Amino acid sequence: MNRDRRRLNFGFDRFSGLYLWAFFIIFFGIVEPATFLTSGTVDSIASSQAVVAMVGVALVIPLTAGVYDLSIGATANLAAIIVVDLQTSHGWPILPSIVVAVLAGVVIGTINGFVTVRLKVNSFIVTLGMATIIGAVQSIVSGNNQPLPPTSTFWSGLTQHTIFGVQIIFFYLIVIALIVWWALDHTPGGRYLHAIGGNQNAARLSGVRVGKWTWLSLIASAGISALAGVFFSSLSGPSLTFGPELLLPAFAAAFLGSTQLKPGRFNVWGTVLAVYILATGVRGMQLWTSVEWLNDMFNGVALIAAVSFAVWRQGKVRTRPKTLSAEAEAEAALGPATDLEGRTAESEENPVQRL
Repeated sequence: MNRDRRRLNFGFDRFSGLYLWAFFIIFFGIVEPATFLTSGTVDSIASSQAVVAMVGVALVIPLTAGVYDLSIGATANLAAIIVVDLQTSHGWPILPSIVVAVLAGVVIGTINGFVTVRLKVNSFIVTLGMATIIGAVQSIVSGNNQPLPPTSTFWSGLTQHTIFGVQIIFFYLIVIALIVWWALDHTPGGRYLHAIGGNQNAARLSGVRVGKWTWLSLIASAGISALAGVFFSSLSGPSLTFGPELLLPAFAAAFLGSTQLKPGRFNVWGTVLAVYILATGVRGMQLWTSVEWLNDMFNGVALIAAVSFAVWRQGKVRTRPKTLSAEAEAEAALGPATDLEGRTAESEENPVQRL
C-alpha cells in the first residue's frame, strides 16, 4: 500500500517543473494571448529547442556515470560543418555525409574515453581540452568561412517537414529520448552506469567494468551530439558558432532535470522537461517585455539553482546513517546480478564478474 502511495505522489519535490510550466503557460497566456497562445509559438518552441534537448539527453549518459562531457557543443558544431561541407564542396550524397559526420562524433567520444579511462585524466579537463581542439579542427575544415547550405529540398525537409503542425525534428527528439531512456532505465548497461555514478568503488567491487562503461558513455554522448549538430544544420543552416551556445543550456537542463521526476538522479525525461520549461519561460518573457538577454539569464539562474538544490539534497542524504557495505551498496544499485543477455545469478554462478 505504501509503495502504491509513493507511485501516486505528485508532490512538489518531483513535479515542481510541471507546476512551473503550467504557471508559465497560464500567466503568459493571460498577459500575451494574441502572440503566446498560438500554434506558431508552440511550433517555434518545440522545434527550436529540439537540438538543445538532444544535446542535453546526450549529456545525461556520461553524467549518469559520474563523468562530464564539455565537448558536446563543439562536437555538434563540427558535425554540422562536416555534413554541409561534404555536400557542397565535395558533392557527397546526403546520407553518406550524415554517416561521416556522426562517425566524427564517435571518434571524438572514443578519444575522450581513452584519455579519461586509460590515461586516468579527469573527464572535466579532457573534454574541455577536446572542445578547444575541435574548434581548431573546425577552422581547418571550414577555412573560417561560413559554408553555404545545401540546396536540396530533401536536406531541408529532413527536419523542417511538419507533422501535426510541428516540425519533424521534435519527433526525432522524442525517438532519441525514448532510446536513451530505455537504455539507461531498462538494460543491464544502464544499471551499471547508475551504479558507477552512485559509487564507483562499490560498482568495481561488484564486478562491473567501470572503465568500459565510462568509455561507452562518452562515445554515446559524442555520437548523439554529432547527430544533433547534423539536425541543427538542416533546420537552421550551417553556423560556425552555435556549438558553444549549446553547452550552458544543456548542463542547465540536465541538472535542473535531476530535480524532476526522479529527484537526485539524472534522467532523460526530466532533462527534456527542463528544456521546455526554460524555453517557455524565456519565450513568454520575450513576447511580454521584448528583452533578448533573458535566455542566458534563465539558463544561468536555472543551472545555479539546480546544482545548489542537488548539492543540498546530496548532503541531506549523506547525513543519514550508513548501514550497507560497499558490496551491498553496489548490489542495491544494480539489482539482481545480470549479464549483457539479461540472465540473472540464478542461471550462472557469477555472471556479472565477466563484465
